[in-house]
Amino acid sequence: MYLRALVLFLLAWIATAAYQPQTINKKQPKSAKGFGSSVIFPVSGNVYPKGYFHVTISVGHPPKPYFLDIDTGSDLTWLQCDAPCTKCTPAPHGLYKPKQNLITCHDPICTSLHGPGNHHCQAPQEQCDYEINYADYGSSLGVLVKDSVPLRLTNGTTVAPQLAFGCGYNQEVQDTTHLPYTDGVLGLGIGKSSILTQLRNMGLTRNVVGHCLSGQGGGFLFFGDDFLPDSGIVWKPILSQSKYYSLGPADLQFGGQATNIKGLPIVFDSGSTYTYFSSQAYNALVSLIKGDLNGKQLKDAVEDKSLPMCWKGAKPFKSIRDAVNHFKPLVLSFTNAKNVQFQLRPESYLIVTEKGNVCLGILNGGEVGLGNINVIGASIVIMTKAFVCLTIIRAVMVSWKKFLQVLVSGETMQKIEEVIIPSQM
Repeated sequence: MYLRALVLFLLAWIATAAYQPQTINKKQPKSAKGFGSSVIFPVSGNVYPKGYFHVTISVGHPPKPYFLDIDTGSDLTWLQCDAPCTKCTPAPHGLYKPKQNLITCHDPICTSLHGPGNHHCQAPQEQCDYEINYADYGSSLGVLVKDSVPLRLTNGTTVAPQLAFGCGYNQEVQDTTHLPYTDGVLGLGIGKSSILTQLRNMGLTRNVVGHCLSGQGGGFLFFGDDFLPDSGIVWKPILSQSKYYSLGPADLQFGGQATNIKGLPIVFDSGSTYTYFSSQAYNALVSLIKGDLNGKQLKDAVEDKSLPMCWKGAKPFKSIRDAVNHFKPLVLSFTNAKNVQFQLRPESYLIVTEKGNVCLGILNGGEVGLGNINVIGASIVIMTKAFVCLTIIRAVMVSWKKFLQVLVSGETMQKIEEVIIPSQM
């Protein structure tokens, strides 16, 4: 039986550069081709009411734990830092303290952050400054440092690679009422500064990241491809020129019928709690949903400010299962590949609030500066019973049941059922 409330959303970027093989004692069919193994982290958090997911990663010597917000939409990992800190938000752990481990301005990772033509070094040993801005108008300002990050690999070995990340001494957050209670951000994008790329360049893991999130909260995150299914997959090309995990344009179907919502540029981003459609697509979708609800028992819940679009029933909804029968499924049909679709059941795009109302988990991206980009966020990823693997060349979709069979067959995953929430199996 598949997990009723779970989905795996696997994002991968596998570079084509040649690599010297490593000697690995334990047999690893997938990772043995020049790479070490995989690493797994338990995930905490939820879409509602917290609005974020985080993992615990230890940094330094001796290692100290930090909670990092998972974000596949950005490259740079950063920690709030005592450099000293000019502006930091409340956090679960003490500020990271740099120890003469600054990265210089000429470092390739520093160059990749600034881009060609925008990188100027006054002196060879000058520090590497960074500033990262997010779509929600939040930002982090700081310097790049390098420190050891101990990781236990699935082949049984423990490594502590020196990884580059941001030492953030000035953080700006627009929504101060919903601050993530974390120490920083875990950037899992496709750029050179990403932790994934650094581990790949060291030959420790492939540039593959996957996470499985529960509708009840929690889940797990992994780096590496040890648990990638060998069969039952459908490949789809992605945009190689994109700096995001982008599948290209898709047409939206509503209740199995074609709509006028066509050619939506799709990006997957776990750092976005909710899914965002462009203003035109969002307004058209809301119109379709409202038209379909006309005559049903649901009424607008304008008093519920949890999300912009909410409805109330004859009595409060106790769970999403009580509300899904009122709504129709959505489908994203990708236009540059035949028969490749992303199924969005009602439970994947709806949220039940603490007031017992059901709300649309798809928001207007035009209101947060996303323009024409359509972002598939964690709210969609959690409940869609599909496994999606994206690489810089191709993508794969396979049933969650198939992936689960591969996942639990690994010797290192003996207790993974406990991480996933066994009551849902």
